[in-house]
Amino acid sequence: MNLRRATLIGAGLLAGWLWQGDALAQCRDPVVLVHGNTGHPSDFDNTYIELRARGYADSQIFRPNWGSKTCAACNDHNGSEGTPVLAAINSALAVACRGKIDVIGHSMGATLAAKQINDAGLRLKVDAFVGIAGGFRGLWSCGTYPWQVWTSTCGYWGLSVNNPFLSGLYGKRFGDRVYSIKSWTDQVVCATGVCTVGGIHSSSIWNENASYSYATGHFGLLTGTSIKQADLIQ
Repeated sequence: MNLRRATLIGAGLLAGWLWQGDALAQCRDPVVLVHGNTGHPSDFDNTYIELRARGYADSQIFRPNWGSKTCAACNDHNGSEGTPVLAAINSALAVACRGKIDVIGHSMGATLAAKQINDAGLRLKVDAFVGIAGGFRGLWSCGTYPWQVWTSTCGYWGLSVNNPFLSGLYGKRFGDRVYSIKSWTDQVVCATGVCTVGGIHSSSIWNENASYSYATGHFGLLTGTSIKQADLIQ
């Protein structure tokens, strides 16, 4: 092999390594942001802005729009509510450069996202799962199953304490890393004045890697923690 050919081969290999390194540097797990009951994708605007500032492309951020916007008591975790969420998760996976995604859910959106991940067997496809102000252990304002408040949101597929749906999720993992963000002054999770179920905050997720508490309300937990949310999925 002459010197010129060896030089060209070496330059080609170097260019290939540099291209691979640059591709890896640009590889970010797509993020799915799931709003809460009667909410809108725009509820996650602060998080979206923070992610864009950190270099995420618009095509790497998915914000499904689910559920009734006018009847909070009509939404639950079984049926059409989950369809847009699962579609967004699958769309994110389709563009995932390393086959992993991150999922952040607020309020009922957190438990709804958890159900889609669990039912579709996608736990190994999720790197980080962040539940913000979720009712993973149920809401006392919904009662205790089967003596729950008779609405869809509080029924069998809703957020009543000890209902079959939540009991079926208990102990399941929704990602490689799992975090919760909660408040002890949450107007929804702590509506009765009691935030805990079985002595544990209802927004805490079993076997979580960490949980973070803020002195803010139910919606402030979403809009005021965008930096923490972005930090947790890095």
